[in-house]
Amino acid sequence: MEPGERRLIEALRAGDESAFMTLTGEYGPMMLRVALMYVSTRAVAEEVVQEAWIGVLKGIGRFEGRSSLKTWIFRILTNTAKTRAQREGRSVPFSALASGEADGEAVDPDRFLGDGERFAGHWGAPPRRWGPEERLVSAEAQQVNDASIERLPPAQAAVITMRDVEGLDAEEVCNALDLTETNQRVLLHRARSKVRQALEEYMQ
Repeated sequence: MEPGERRLIEALRAGDESAFMTLTGEYGPMMLRVALMYVSTRAVAEEVVQEAWIGVLKGIGRFEGRSSLKTWIFRILTNTAKTRAQREGRSVPFSALASGEADGEAVDPDRFLGDGERFAGHWGAPPRRWGPEERLVSAEAQQVNDASIERLPPAQAAVITMRDVEGLDAEEVCNALDLTETNQRVLLHRARSKVRQALEEYMQ
């Protein structure tokens, strides 16, 4: 555990309000985005985040540091969100969604060469390479990106949001969402494939 994180934990245990405000300012927006992957409305997601913060304050004295503080907080958040989603009838079986049967192929099979063709299974219509001007994502393209994430199955949306939008590493996401490394990797691959496809269609 880094010295800075240790000091923050000690401040939280001592009831330091400024330490708590620092933490909510840093993680609050990300927590809300993740909560929205589980529940139906922003209002409910905000309640989930509030409940999670209460859980953090109640549990900080028992925090043992076996994971990072961020991972521990997001584990509390996702457990709170899952419980709320079950009450709303929106239970999300994250591990099940990593299987191929859960939500179709990550990439349209028609983009690959068929069995009777030379180089069967290879790209027939490979992803476009974007030039420098296309990498300068406009506000409109960012909206396309955000909208494509919102349309993903909840598990994929949560993983890509935590990995690619918020910058958590694979281990943190696995711990926070209670996923195996393999499931996390599959969900992220599927999510990235669909988001890239949406951006390709927009660029065309």
